[in-house]
Amino acid sequence: MTSPKQISLGLSMRYLGYHAAAWRHPSADPDAASKFSHYRYLAQTAEAAKFDMVFLADGVGMRAKDEPAGALRRSHQTFELEPLTLLSALSSVTSHIGLVATASTTYNEPYHIARKWASLDHLSGGRAGWNIVTSWSEAEAHNFNRDKHMEYDLRYERAAEFVEVVKGLWDSWEEDAPLFDKDSGILFDHAKLHVLNHVGKHFKVKGPLTIKRTPQGRPLLVQAGAAEQGLEIAARSADVVYSAPLDLAAAQAYYANLKGRLAKHGRDRDSLKIMPGVTLFIGRTRDEAREKYDLLNSLVPPQLGLSYLFAQMGDLSDFPVDGPVPEPRHMLVKSMAKNLLALARRDNLTIRQLYTTIAAGFGGRVLIGTPKDIVDDMQAWVEGEAADGFNLCPPVLPLGLDEFVELVLPELRARGMFRREYAGPTLRENLGLAPLRTTLS
Repeated sequence: MTSPKQISLGLSMRYLGYHAAAWRHPSADPDAASKFSHYRYLAQTAEAAKFDMVFLADGVGMRAKDEPAGALRRSHQTFELEPLTLLSALSSVTSHIGLVATASTTYNEPYHIARKWASLDHLSGGRAGWNIVTSWSEAEAHNFNRDKHMEYDLRYERAAEFVEVVKGLWDSWEEDAPLFDKDSGILFDHAKLHVLNHVGKHFKVKGPLTIKRTPQGRPLLVQAGAAEQGLEIAARSADVVYSAPLDLAAAQAYYANLKGRLAKHGRDRDSLKIMPGVTLFIGRTRDEAREKYDLLNSLVPPQLGLSYLFAQMGDLSDFPVDGPVPEPRHMLVKSMAKNLLALARRDNLTIRQLYTTIAAGFGGRVLIGTPKDIVDDMQAWVEGEAADGFNLCPPVLPLGLDEFVELVLPELRARGMFRREYAGPTLRENLGLAPLRTTLS
């Protein structure tokens, strides 16, 4: 009998959870997103449960908008800490769990990223990962001396070159370059220093990086998104991809597409882990799980809920929220507006029901059920080649993590789907990824 496939698990720690009303939940500390103690608890709890990694998504601007008026002051997508500072602090109070954070290729320079993430990999003993994004919001542009965001294709063109420069800088030193020979006075073998001397369309970077080769060979590269340009960056370089399909068929198509691109870059299918995001409402019974979902939805103020529809369907604030969903007023994002309207018509949803459907997990995939229901679903995705693991996006933190550890993890382990001990000290080892080459030609 074939053993069940082992899955990877990540924990997304952004804000106070992925539900729009997370901060209003009775268990939540509304100020937790600014407290180190909150993140220390999350990281240590996830590590005790043998999660592969914790993850901090990030944007360098306030993306939440006051549309319609009154929405912004009700949103907890406002206060957050700078990710790399936080993960560096967490590296000193954890020993095995991976530490992954986002940084933009649009609003950084390659040397900055290479230096900071190499430092984190050393400080953590080989547990660092960089989530590559191009950024997308005008709010970020306005914080970096721009009136508008860089054009879409140009952002991705810059990102592709950016990643290659960072990888080149991480290869500045061979693993055995340091000699530290006190008798001869020779600190390192000069033949094993590689100066990058990169000259490209977007960057001119000489190098070398002033940090020796890191414990993992280089920090892991993580990527998200389904754009063609992003898929190619992922196929060429990523170790982990966070995906966002909402159903099994879409997830299988995404998985096949991305895994099918690896061979042309000289990679095998197991060199990349695909980890869809999912928000879980867990109950010992289905009724209990639904009650938890309904409770949080009842805490979403209409002004905030309507903001989740604004970009797609325009301002619906003069319609009754418990009435039918009208035709989109402006269709600012036409394809999404049509999809939302089709969903509302199919399920006979009111405006309130439609916005809470989105607000429950920031528009991501939501599962409501018992531990058995949830693990059945996870197993179907893994065995159906739709996922190699999952990036958990709990509705409320730390409550959602605690419930997962107490209720779902035992079911996963009973089916032989998740580890009881770490494979090694590095993130690369625990994800089951092959070691990088340690010498350079």
